[in-house]
Amino acid sequence: MGETIAVNRKARHDYVIEDTLEAGIVLRGTEIKSVREGKVNLQDAYARIERGEAWLIGCHIAPWGTAHSRFNHEAKRQRKLLLHRVQIDQLLGKTKAKGLTLVPLRLYLRSEEHTSELQSLAYLVCRLLLEK
Repeated sequence: MGETIAVNRKARHDYVIEDTLEAGIVLRGTEIKSVREGKVNLQDAYARIERGEAWLIGCHIAPWGTAHSRFNHEAKRQRKLLLHRVQIDQLLGKTKAKGLTLVPLRLYLRSEEHTSELQSLAYLVCRLLLEK
C-alpha cells in the first residue's frame, strides 16, 4: 500500500464490513494534485455499478487552488473505478442478491515502485466494502 490520503471512519462504525477489494480511480490532472495535498472527503461517498462499469459517487475532491477555474474539475463529479470484468460481475451479483452497498473505506496513493509514472498520475487505489 502507500500513503493514506483519506479514511472513512463513519463507514466502519455504521456498517458491518463483509468484504473488501481495491479499485483504481480515474482522475484528471487537477484532481490528482488536490489528492496529493490531502483535500479529499469520503464521508458521503459510495460506489454503484451502471452500464457494466463501476462508478464512485459523492467523493469530494476540492478544486486545486492555483488552477484557473476553466481548467479545474467539479468537486463531486462521478469518477470511474478501474476493476476487472469478473470483479464487476461479482459485485453486481452481491449488491443485487443480498442488498449490500459499496462504500469506500480508505483512499491512498499507490506505491511509486510498483507503478509507472503514467499509472500513478492516472489513478489512485480505493478500498471498498460490502455492508448490510
